[in-house]
Amino acid sequence: MSVSTNIQGPPAARHRITGILRFAFWMLFRDRTRYLTLIGGLAFCTLLITQQLGVFCGIMRLTTSLLRTSGAEIWAMDERVQHALDGNPMRSIELQRVRSVNGVQWAAPLLWRILKATLPNGELVQVQLTGLDSATFAGRPGRIRLGRIENLRIPGGVIVDQVALQKFRSAGMPIQLGSRFEINGTQVHVVGICQTERSFLGAPQLFASFETAEQCLAVGDKPLTFVLVKPAPGEDPAAVVARINQLGSVRALTTAGFSMQTMDWYFRNTGIPAAFLIVVLMGIIVGIAVTGQTFYLFVHDNLRYLAMMKAMGAGQGLLSLLVLFQASLIGAVGFGIGLGLTVGFALLVLPVEVPAFFLPWQVPLGVGGLIGGITLLVSWIGIRPLRTVEPGMVFK
Repeated sequence: MSVSTNIQGPPAARHRITGILRFAFWMLFRDRTRYLTLIGGLAFCTLLITQQLGVFCGIMRLTTSLLRTSGAEIWAMDERVQHALDGNPMRSIELQRVRSVNGVQWAAPLLWRILKATLPNGELVQVQLTGLDSATFAGRPGRIRLGRIENLRIPGGVIVDQVALQKFRSAGMPIQLGSRFEINGTQVHVVGICQTERSFLGAPQLFASFETAEQCLAVGDKPLTFVLVKPAPGEDPAAVVARINQLGSVRALTTAGFSMQTMDWYFRNTGIPAAFLIVVLMGIIVGIAVTGQTFYLFVHDNLRYLAMMKAMGAGQGLLSLLVLFQASLIGAVGFGIGLGLTVGFALLVLPVEVPAFFLPWQVPLGVGGLIGGITLLVSWIGIRPLRTVEPGMVFK
């Protein structure tokens, strides 16, 4: 024997709710100009805030591109280094001292410098030169498009990134395998082309063996910039970092810790956050001003119809819910359109990497909460005129 249970409300209540929703939609679509203005205001607010936060996150992400592409778990550096692009050189003996620390599987040297490349036509191009350990190639670029990473063992060989292709071509030298130019009087030749993350500085990135990169330095310049460390299997990276820091002359950080320190330094010591914060605040103010004023006028102009509902038995709470539903619908549609436009912007700029753009999931979630807050504020602005609604207004 089967028992069927029907848990549904009275038909009259369902019809009443359906009628109220239809009435809410009718009010919105009746005044299409204001309806589109409301949606456009929130869509623009969403687009402006999300797009600006995406660009900000992209710029902050560029400051740690060197750390992300290296594949290292621990970075050892000079004690005075404050961020990833602050390459204070160390004594070469520090490499051996780090290698001697208990729990280190291997430690590889890394040279990083900003230098000038002299092209055959005499043009000067600023480049970022990274010297890699010939044994491990720790710190290697992400993807080799032409050539092989092992080609760096060829004396004078360098691998250039996609930015170098553009910058060198603009300077009158199209890059191809075998192209030759000079860095600080040392002749190098291209043995590979790679695709890697752009640097915060925007300069072309060149990768060479540590020995080739050392030859490109000025006389007397210390070659060692960082030591990339791999903990032994089973070793806690934090414990290895603590042991390296006990050496006294070097400082070690995990890659995650070094990334956070780098972004924190740029956050506190540059005007980048303030510039983006001003734009975001402008977006919030515009969103509140446009939608708040427009929605207030929308409700005010429809007081006669709301009075008619009150004359038919609708209470203050039901009318408030109707206005809240209308504001929520406008907020959801505006947020969806604005987020869609942001995705379209991302699809345009990501292939060319200008401007930098990165949109973690927390940004749309936070912006959605912000739009929800604006929607609630707009609802409160729209509910205020309801206090003056009387059934007799139908006949005025």
